[in-house]
Amino acid sequence: MAADETTTSEPGQVPLAPLPDHRNVHTPWWQELWRHYEHVITPLRARGLQCDIEFGLSTYNVRVSLPDDSYLVISPPHDPPSERPPGDPEGWIATREHPDDQTLYEVIYDSAPSNDPGAPRRPEARHGGSTQPLIEAIDHRLARLRLLPHPVLPHDSAHVPPAQPSASPEARHVPGTPHRGPRYVYGDALRDLTDRLNGAESHADAAALLHQILEPTEGLLAQLGEFFEAAGEKAKEAEEDDGFDLSYDLADAAAEIRNLSEALQVAESRMRALTPLAPAPRPPSTPANASPLAPRALPPPSPKGAPPARRTP
Repeated sequence: MAADETTTSEPGQVPLAPLPDHRNVHTPWWQELWRHYEHVITPLRARGLQCDIEFGLSTYNVRVSLPDDSYLVISPPHDPPSERPPGDPEGWIATREHPDDQTLYEVIYDSAPSNDPGAPRRPEARHGGSTQPLIEAIDHRLARLRLLPHPVLPHDSAHVPPAQPSASPEARHVPGTPHRGPRYVYGDALRDLTDRLNGAESHADAAALLHQILEPTEGLLAQLGEFFEAAGEKAKEAEEDDGFDLSYDLADAAAEIRNLSEALQVAESRMRALTPLAPAPRPPSTPANASPLAPRALPPPSPKGAPPARRTP
């Protein structure tokens, strides 16, 4: 991946903020997500704002770092989650938050359709999934907050390049090369989900990640069952005995995965209902300058009876 995307080679083009610095930048799945969101990311990078792709409660979001250490989260609808492809939602939601100030939560833009007929309709809802009004709203708000490093003038907008991460040769060649091991794109994606689970700050966050795995129709286990079933059908196409035997094994695997999914259907709600355990109280420690306890007095020994006198004949 090009490391110098903060500059542009063609005169008149707007320099872009640097790419994020983490290992996922070089993975094909992350680069694919970046391409889906580049029509949102590139205008923001042209304004000097560093962007990243992160997984939220149920969707992939664009996270935008701001100069005051707050950040923007730009996401598709998540309650219920959008069923449209990444980067092409029914609407956009942009919020401003701060990692150290939980009271800072500001909705800058919300064009997502509302499921509540009684809720007031936000004026930007008419724009739906259009990107230009979203960028204009972010421009306006950040300019008022003096958090826009490089405002883009109207005559500059035509020179914003359609930037996207350029995949390195090994990233393009997913199956592997003679000199490097194979790249497991989907394993990397699941590993990222596991990392997020390990770093979850609450059981509710952990439950939301479990939802990605256990959702009955679109979750990972459901799709994994579909995958093995499709693999079984593909094995049958060989019309050989071993192909039919393999198809039966793969069908059994699909059935076991579906059984596992059904057995864990309540795991998400059980996780969400958990509360952190309070630390056990520690017994009070004895101060260093406290006088030691006096030794316990032993009871006096019981008197022994005199031996009986010997009788003389």
